[in-house]
Amino acid sequence: MLPVTKPFLPPRPEYDRYLEGIWQRNWLTNHGPLVHELERRLMEYLDMEHLLFLGNGTIALQIAIKALALRGEIITTPFSYVATTSSIVWEGCQPVFADIDPATLNIAPQSIEAVVTPRTSAILATHVYGNPCDVEAIEAIAQRHGLKVIYDAAHCFGTRYKGRSAFDYGDISTASFHATKLFHTTEGGAVMTRDPELLQKMAYLRNFGHDGPYNFALPGINGKNSEFHAAMGLCNLPYVEEILAQRKALHARYNAVIDRLPLRRPAIQPDAEWNCSYYPVIFENETTLLRAMEQLEQHHIYTRRYFYPSLNTLEYLPAHTHLPHSEDIARRVLCLPLYHSLALEEADFIADRLSKVFH
Repeated sequence: MLPVTKPFLPPRPEYDRYLEGIWQRNWLTNHGPLVHELERRLMEYLDMEHLLFLGNGTIALQIAIKALALRGEIITTPFSYVATTSSIVWEGCQPVFADIDPATLNIAPQSIEAVVTPRTSAILATHVYGNPCDVEAIEAIAQRHGLKVIYDAAHCFGTRYKGRSAFDYGDISTASFHATKLFHTTEGGAVMTRDPELLQKMAYLRNFGHDGPYNFALPGINGKNSEFHAAMGLCNLPYVEEILAQRKALHARYNAVIDRLPLRRPAIQPDAEWNCSYYPVIFENETTLLRAMEQLEQHHIYTRRYFYPSLNTLEYLPAHTHLPHSEDIARRVLCLPLYHSLALEEADFIADRLSKVFH
């Protein structure tokens, strides 16, 4: 069986060495030494000044919205995982969708401008598949209208844009370190910002508002993560360059076949060093996509409609705005298997089986 993804796991003895220390210290959570070490090493690797390790990427989005004291409308993308929209709703704000660029699949700046109202407080954009948004255009819109900017950068570990980490844009960037991600801590996430005051506020928010053992600066939640999760991150971090290299090699192997088929791949932002975190292909129509999924599954090859459906069609939202590009792409995009242990020959086999759909 070839699944759509498979978590990277470090050599077991490396993780066991961290477990021995956890048992000796008997310090399992609440900002233990491994959490602090992971935060420090992530800041070094990503060249970021401020970072907080959190329980998951969804809590990261919720804390970002709360830390910026957002109210009213937040303009966001309909082409993302559901957590991007649900976090806005969870925090009592109203998601307002702007359509995507059909080439890059990221939120289109001109569509953002068209839906700004006096009630708009922020823009929450996703770097789709780790492909950076048009951050300059988004920043210009935000400055023109006095808006905050959050980037859902869940897919961005290892991506750089114009020589800077993709996390180094916006008022706050959020990361997911879920087991399916290129870099993971089993479960986990992070918030990153250049503003030290904002960082302090988010530090309070992730730990019940604690400002010392008996003082509480503001209402917080439990957004912390454990020593066990930090240990996994510390084990995985030294392998990131190897993981990136393998994904690029797999992309090249897929491209050799896919580029000869009637399929399209997202356009990567110029000046981006992309991490190749996923391998999405866009079919000519949904019927062909469904036929491809069925035929691949007959060979025990499992794909994912990622992202589907377009989030502006969610039933729990009060109003459904028609967004033609997002709805169209969501019906036609499919992610092929991609993970560190996928062999180049297996990628050849997957691409060959896919090509049979068109012959």
